Amino acid sequence: MATCSADLAPLLGPNATAAADYICNKFSDTSFAVDNTYLLFSAYLVFSMQLGFAMLCAGSVRAKNTMNIMLTNVLDAAIGGLFYYLFGFAFAFGSPSNGFIGRHHFALRSVPSSSFDYSNFLYQWAFAIAAAGITSGSIAERTQFVSYLIYSSFLTGFVYPVVSHWFWATDGWASALRTDDFLFGSGVIDFAGSGVVHLVGGVAGLWGALIEGPRIGRFDHSGRSVALRGHSATLVVIGTFMLWFGWYGFNPGSFNKISSFYTSGNYYGQWSAVGRTAVTTTLAGCTAALTTLFGKRILTGHWNVTDVCNGLLGGFAAITAGCSVVEPWAAIICGFVAAWVLISCNKL
Repeated sequence: MATCSADLAPLLGPNATAAADYICNKFSDTSFAVDNTYLLFSAYLVFSMQLGFAMLCAGSVRAKNTMNIMLTNVLDAAIGGLFYYLFGFAFAFGSPSNGFIGRHHFALRSVPSSSFDYSNFLYQWAFAIAAAGITSGSIAERTQFVSYLIYSSFLTGFVYPVVSHWFWATDGWASALRTDDFLFGSGVIDFAGSGVVHLVGGVAGLWGALIEGPRIGRFDHSGRSVALRGHSATLVVIGTFMLWFGWYGFNPGSFNKISSFYTSGNYYGQWSAVGRTAVTTTLAGCTAALTTLFGKRILTGHWNVTDVCNGLLGGFAAITAGCSVVEPWAAIICGFVAAWVLISCNKL
């Protein structure tokens, strides 16, 4: 602000200093408003992914379990909202604290502040319930309702917030935002949550599946596996497109602001980085979808839309960590590798 006033004052004549301060303050206010609006819009996009999860999961299960899986997705959002408000945001971003867990801002106390506004809470809540939504599909068709309530509360109110504190808080033990004592000299760069969101949800889902065991009918009496097909490929495709749409809030929105310029008067600024992040996200997902399509065709002899949808989402999850720093051509490689990892894991 001082630099802005100093540059502007010589151009304004009488009362130059006061006029320059007034104009620069107005520009600063506008910048805050634009950035908060951008973050709120990104939060709305990420929240729309809940509809994507609901459609994807509903289409992937048998018809008799549709209502149950839809209910769990609604509960993720509702329970997550309350528990992330009471505890989660504080555990994640309640600085100053220790490297393991935050300890301020319970129930949004002292928010808004110079560090956080309500838009930050809403955006991070949408991330928390996305992690819970990932897990709901892993344990579909074999989870008691009360047990799922307990799980969703614990994941959104404690597990995800603690992990996000480690990597995204300014004093997290693995954070690249620390001022000193970086892990491996740099800290962990997970820009939008390949590890913090998707890996947390995936690991929780893996443990849930291991504890609960296979779905009824997954194996016949001789122990051979039986394919349990989802009842609606249409819902799977609709859900995939909704998740694709929401990912443009997930990855580009993780900048938290858009109005910053790198060099005054230059066309290149934070808005360019946001755009490039959207491009790398798109290219990784598209490459993974096509690689999965043709890879599965070579291996099985069939074209399968469900495989393509899974490959697309796998590419998005893979690029999420580095979407802001990789070049577009590198995003294509990332999507290609992610698709073959997915295909290999499906063989297990």
